[in-house]
Amino acid sequence: MNGEGPDLWCGPSPFMGTLKKMLLIIVAVPLALGLALVLYFMTADRIGGTPAGNRLVRIQASPNQTDGRFRNVVPTSMDMPFGKMLGVLWEFMKGGEGREPVDTIPTVAFDATAWAAVPDTSLAVCWFGHSSLLIKLDGLTFLVDPVFSERASTFSFAGPKRFNFTEHMRVDQLRPIDAVLLSHDHYDHLDHEVVQQLKDKRFIVPLGVGAHLERWGVPAAAITEKDWWEDVQVGPVRLTLTPSRHFSGRGMTNRFSTLWGAWVMQGQMKRLFFGADSGYSPTFKEVGERFGPFDLALLECGAYNALWADIHMMPEETVQAARDVKARVLMPIHWGKFSLAMHPWKEPVERASAKAKELGVPLLTPRIGRIVNGPDLALSERWWDQVR
Repeated sequence: MNGEGPDLWCGPSPFMGTLKKMLLIIVAVPLALGLALVLYFMTADRIGGTPAGNRLVRIQASPNQTDGRFRNVVPTSMDMPFGKMLGVLWEFMKGGEGREPVDTIPTVAFDATAWAAVPDTSLAVCWFGHSSLLIKLDGLTFLVDPVFSERASTFSFAGPKRFNFTEHMRVDQLRPIDAVLLSHDHYDHLDHEVVQQLKDKRFIVPLGVGAHLERWGVPAAAITEKDWWEDVQVGPVRLTLTPSRHFSGRGMTNRFSTLWGAWVMQGQMKRLFFGADSGYSPTFKEVGERFGPFDLALLECGAYNALWADIHMMPEETVQAARDVKARVLMPIHWGKFSLAMHPWKEPVERASAKAKELGVPLLTPRIGRIVNGPDLALSERWWDQVR
């Protein structure tokens, strides 16, 4: 070189130092975030527990699992190409018109006095949005899949946030409760904060879900776990866990480690089917043949997409499933509280309403928070029409 300036190729330079720092940041930041995420999933209380000991032995003895992982009754695809997965994530992040209500949803304040006054011979339900319900059957009160926190998410500070209601339900408004009934361990069905407020209650859950509850302080003696087609008697009510076409998991590596399912609730005079989360399946007809007819079927209607059609029904399939289980009345649930797919928030009930009319299936669509006894179809209303 001519000796008149710095030689960028033969020694240190400000440019090379800056480049090294930039490369270090590019590598270190994702690495640190990834490590933090792994540590979070390993240690965060809200992730839940891992089946072990006698619970794990029972899981491994179940005919519904292979190598400790539960499987659906019919082949169910959980695969999504990486490119499509990135596309779905982008769609979720950018949002879309109509996916969430602009207005506050006018809900009904829960009336504990009216609930207590429901006759023991009646069947009553009160829906709190999504899949959270209070059910009274033969004088017993069951709290089903209660999710009352602000977010249905792995994180308390991020993830799907509930819609604005005029009245949000709280656990302290619901006592007394005879049993808490859970369908599976996903965040929009199993709420860590709510469970901690219900530690003195009896829980009836699918096999393996008790590991989460015990970690959160529920005594083992208060937890009843069932495999598919097993039943338990609670006073005059018989509960039977039936298969649904879905999956489980709250962490990064525990998919299929706990069971999922639907519940048949048989009283002395009335019968109800809580379908929970499920893709369309031949099991609906089997349930109808074994236990039907039902006075009321509560079936999922929302969070669907063609990319995951095996694990969430389209609204038209929801109506057909009601016919399969021999339901006298269908009440669509799993909508109206969270945006968990790319469809407009009203679309599930609108599509289900059209199909129910076509097939002649009586549809119950009460306002969120309203107590429905009977089930009384006179309490149906198209309340969503007045909400933007």
